[in-house]
Amino acid sequence: MRTAIDTNVISAIWSGEKSGPQLLEQLNQARLNGGLVICPVVYTELHGYPQITRPQVDDFLAVTSITVDWALDRDVWNLASERYRNYVTRRRKQRDGEPRRLPADYIVGAHAALYADRLITRDKRRYVVDFGEVRLD
Repeated sequence: MRTAIDTNVISAIWSGEKSGPQLLEQLNQARLNGGLVICPVVYTELHGYPQITRPQVDDFLAVTSITVDWALDRDVWNLASERYRNYVTRRRKQRDGEPRRLPADYIVGAHAALYADRLITRDKRRYVVDFGEVRLD
């Protein structure tokens, strides 16, 4: 079972959040049940973590056996853009202050939908509406 990982999971571990050890154990269990993967957007976002260096990111990924799917094909981009368009249309109609989402979230979701069996995220609500076909853990 291939498991995609959202940026917020790794940053919670790095931040020493209360849920960090549980999330790390969840990653370890997922690794034992198949591969762990992130898309290039998550890799990029990890570099925004305060005082983190590229070697530290790469070392963490190596130690946890997380691979990066460097090549995202047209299917990922098409699905991400379709779901993002749906979100923008919905948000304009609702006008109720739904939290603003970035296109990066849709690339993460599309990557998980097409190339993983599930997505580990701390923000399941973010993906439920737009990527209901993705198993969320």
